[in-house]
Amino acid sequence: MTQLHPTISRVTDRIIEKSKASRSAYLAQIRHEAENQPDRSMVSCSNLAHAFAGAEQDQEALKTNAGPNIGVVTAYNDMLSAHAPYYRYPERLKIYAREVGATAQVAGGVPAMCDGVTQGEAGMELSLFSRDAIAMGTAIALSHAMYDGALLLGICDKIVPGLLMGALRFGHLPAIFVPSGPMPSGVSNKEKQRVRQLYAEGKATRAELLDSELGSYHSPGTCTFYGTANSNQMMMEMMGLHVPGAAFVTPGTKLRQQLDREAVHRVTEMKLGGNDYRPLGECVDEKAVVNAAVGLLATGGSTNHAIHIPAFARAAGVQIDWTDLAELSSAVPLLARVYPNGSGDVNHFHEAGGMGFVIRELLGAGLAHADVPGVARHRGLDAYGEEPWLAENDESPREGGDLPQDGKRSPPSRGLTLRWRDAGPSGDDEMLRPASDPFQPDGGMRLVEGNLGRACFKSSAVERERWTIEAPCRVFETQHAVAEAFKAGELDRDVVVVVRFQGPRANGMPELHKLTPPLGVLQDRGYKVALVTDGRMSGASGKVPSAIHCSPEALGGGPLSLLRDGDVVKVCAASGELSTTADLSTRTPAPSPEPETGMGRELFAMFRATADEAEKGASPMLAAAGL
Repeated sequence: MTQLHPTISRVTDRIIEKSKASRSAYLAQIRHEAENQPDRSMVSCSNLAHAFAGAEQDQEALKTNAGPNIGVVTAYNDMLSAHAPYYRYPERLKIYAREVGATAQVAGGVPAMCDGVTQGEAGMELSLFSRDAIAMGTAIALSHAMYDGALLLGICDKIVPGLLMGALRFGHLPAIFVPSGPMPSGVSNKEKQRVRQLYAEGKATRAELLDSELGSYHSPGTCTFYGTANSNQMMMEMMGLHVPGAAFVTPGTKLRQQLDREAVHRVTEMKLGGNDYRPLGECVDEKAVVNAAVGLLATGGSTNHAIHIPAFARAAGVQIDWTDLAELSSAVPLLARVYPNGSGDVNHFHEAGGMGFVIRELLGAGLAHADVPGVARHRGLDAYGEEPWLAENDESPREGGDLPQDGKRSPPSRGLTLRWRDAGPSGDDEMLRPASDPFQPDGGMRLVEGNLGRACFKSSAVERERWTIEAPCRVFETQHAVAEAFKAGELDRDVVVVVRFQGPRANGMPELHKLTPPLGVLQDRGYKVALVTDGRMSGASGKVPSAIHCSPEALGGGPLSLLRDGDVVKVCAASGELSTTADLSTRTPAPSPEPETGMGRELFAMFRATADEAEKGASPMLAAAGL
């Protein structure tokens, strides 16, 4: 077995030590739940009748307690392209359950908003807290005590973390995430970015912009850029919560169908009282959380997970912070460049070797924990260092990963048996490289801190010569005001754009994705430009150096509330600095803007009031629960 890298070992040991009390309390809770899980045969007949009344052909099996009953929590809606394929999943999953003498019921549905639709709009202020609403909805779904396991149907930004946070409170149950895969590739990402910047400069019409966007987002399936949604899928593989290799197989294929079938069959095998009991709460341990962070760093994943990882870790009693992430980043090399960090999308990444290649390389270099339970038939992360394929019953994979001589992977046209094989060498070394020859020696995310607080900087997306920006700042309180100043030519200079009062307690910490095109234009014009904000940037953000999630946030007197136009601000990923030369000690905080209402924002006032800081996960639910 490969020896674990000393930094990975040291950070993991530190997380285990500081999590001792909270993790012990969590494990005690789920073991108590397992010991006291009601036997359905002893539950009131009236209760059971309510639960079985709609089960139709499964009613007899449920009445006789013939086999495990699996609760399906679905985030289906057909406005969100990634979740549109889930429309027919419940009936398919029920068929797969019957194949092994089990039953499945839709335990509940949870909301699934599309950040791509709400970007720059009022609804984006509900986005982050929708994660906590999803977690609570998942808890409501599983609270019926009718289930021996759970299948979690979700893919996108806040949905996967929310499902995981909710399901972890029922961590005595086994659970598997069931993705549906990315849409096929459309308009190239480079072309999409070009048209967006032309539109920002007034050189492309709205019709031309819409045609370009429709060419990119064109069919059911996950958006193909490597943003938060696809980073979610990567993390579920790294934690062992998918069937191995399920992350990036496109919808509607035979391979996708077989992976879904395997998920159902596996969750029934992992039930309490069986020979392979694997409760979710024991699968998501300190090592699994570190694996998620390592995968994020190695692939240059979404900055949103600097918030989500601490949040779902807390739900399992595990304590991880940005210092841990930064130290992991110092040891984890960047193995992948996927748009917006590179030219190709997740389909190209998958074709080049994908998660099987990445996990095999990380394990081979001692950069990930192999000894996590996971949900694969063979325990441990090794099972995830391969790629799935379909074979005829009498076929076996050839040595070396069964690759054609041209190195390209294409799914077999026929095949009935789901198998796994070595992922082989990288099919595109401009997108995917081995740990021995990475794109850069450290990971894709850094901690910057100083007299302006602590923030995250996604270094993997930014050219090294732009890692340090020092310039007079211009202070804004909305991204719309930034856009107006850009159009008026007021930002045509070296500038650090500060957008404050965008934290979780101020307005729900919306993504500020609309800032990317104008700031990108300024950078292309030759100016030194950086962004500093207590808000979030999309997982699709890229080339502009940005210190985001600034904590403490401006609301309540955080340092950003003390800045004034013209103060010199320094953002440096190389030295880890976020500071100003201005003397802030004599200043009073700028007045906080009144919270906006409408679009349902007033309903989330309680969430804003109780949210904790970004580094802890910005979760009002966990804060209120004392977790």
